[in-house]
Amino acid sequence: MQGPSIPHGVLEGLGMVPDRGGRWRIPVPDRFNMADALVSGHARGSRRDHIALVFEDTRGGIRSWTYGELERQSDALAAKLASRGVTKGDVVAIHTGHRPETIIGHLAAYKLGAIVATMSQLYGADTMRHILADSGAAVLITQDEVWQPLRQLRSVLSGLHTCIVTVDVAADELRFEDCIGGDAHGLVRADTCAADPALLIYTSGSTGLPKGILHGHRILPGYRPTLELFFNLELRDRGLVFWTPADWAWIGGFVDVVYPALLFGHKVVALQRRFEADEALDIMSRHGVTHSLMTPTALRRLTQIAAPHSGRDLRLRTVFTGGEALSAETYAWLRDELRIVCNEGYGMSEVNHMIGNCQKLAPIQPGSMGWEFPGHRALLVDDNGNEVAPGEIGEVVTGEDAPTLFLGYWRNPDLTASLRLGPWVRTYDLASRDERGYFWYKGRKDDLIKSAGYRIGPFEIEDVMVQHDAVAEVAIIGAPDAERGQIVKAFVKLSPGFQPGDTLVRELQQHVRARLAAYKYPRVIEFIDAMPLTSTGKISRGALRRLDTSRGESGAS
Repeated sequence: MQGPSIPHGVLEGLGMVPDRGGRWRIPVPDRFNMADALVSGHARGSRRDHIALVFEDTRGGIRSWTYGELERQSDALAAKLASRGVTKGDVVAIHTGHRPETIIGHLAAYKLGAIVATMSQLYGADTMRHILADSGAAVLITQDEVWQPLRQLRSVLSGLHTCIVTVDVAADELRFEDCIGGDAHGLVRADTCAADPALLIYTSGSTGLPKGILHGHRILPGYRPTLELFFNLELRDRGLVFWTPADWAWIGGFVDVVYPALLFGHKVVALQRRFEADEALDIMSRHGVTHSLMTPTALRRLTQIAAPHSGRDLRLRTVFTGGEALSAETYAWLRDELRIVCNEGYGMSEVNHMIGNCQKLAPIQPGSMGWEFPGHRALLVDDNGNEVAPGEIGEVVTGEDAPTLFLGYWRNPDLTASLRLGPWVRTYDLASRDERGYFWYKGRKDDLIKSAGYRIGPFEIEDVMVQHDAVAEVAIIGAPDAERGQIVKAFVKLSPGFQPGDTLVRELQQHVRARLAAYKYPRVIEFIDAMPLTSTGKISRGALRRLDTSRGESGAS
């Protein structure tokens, strides 16, 4: 069940080395600081005057930063933070979204050996208070229009001694522009190990309060080879431009886009917009974007654009996606209409990039998660930790030596320990693996539908249903049923021009029956105006299950 064979020359070119057992591994240096690799090295070298960052504000104004400017301004901010007592291991919370303050803040914190806690601007007051208190943040870098209604939080956060705001500051706050315009003389940069903590990502909190996922500086060298694979071995080309609509507070938006752009000396575009398909294409045309990360939900919305190249100078080459399976129809549209490569990858914030696709090395199998990436171990096991046979459903696990493995859950060793299953690290995701070594996602453990003795994953049903012209978006859940335990239920958002009704329900059911096993068709179909999304842009099956449960007995509508 080995995946595609990759030439040794390619693996060596990615910086990988073979171990004594013949497996390829990703080497991580003992001493490492992400700021050195992302900006400082370029600022000391030939790319000092090359554009690193372009920011488009809400009025359409555009400003750019060179690598040298990012280095100087992050040095100045680091010096200011140090003067306020920030030292190695302190937490700097960043709450500025797709803005230059976010990148400069990350770099400054890394230089001091401090830890960046990322905060989404989608968070409300309760979640912000939880994250600031849970992380013990000493510093908050925030945007005035977001912070203004939340300033009262500071009175209940005893550890938060410094607030840096973009424009409109109170008497006890600092103005960001003043902090980056100062003198960095005397700045002492921290000497960090690769395993020293650097990045604290808070989950979306779909099942309770967000929990902190702590990564070390090693995340960057650990990700580097797989980022090259996801971006189709193109990161060493010249003149690339990166942009993503994904939130920079999440690991996908920042680590999978900003990191590779800066690491390889390219340009990253920042602007804060709510995702609209037409506008996304306009943004990419206007800024010459060549590489992006988008969620499957965003990509499906792009397919509604009839002529994406009409009136636009699109230079997009490769898109990296993940989080949900992408249908064959969406892949075909991206290939034929948008004329790009789309590589799907798998992982989670705790441990990422162990499975994926690189079309330059092996063909895509639409709907597949991809194959085990070199440098990683990905197995499917039963509840006892035993590997399952080809074609059987098992839980995805990886090794404790995974180069992208997190350091642990913030201040929660018991929760960290709960991910261990013998020598493996659990994901709680279910998949099968075919004879060619490709993995096929079946859902979270709590997504699996158990109906009359059958185990049914939602994704293959969704993949079939979205092929019907009437279906714009679909989500499958298991609805309670007295006789079968659960039945398959579909929530459907209709395409323009279609109307809900019993006739369409029967047509969609027959559409599935004709393509899948008889027990997999949705016995109940409910039409809804909009899908609930998680804060990372994925369809929230949990929200749909709660909606269904709150109504009691399910029924077609």
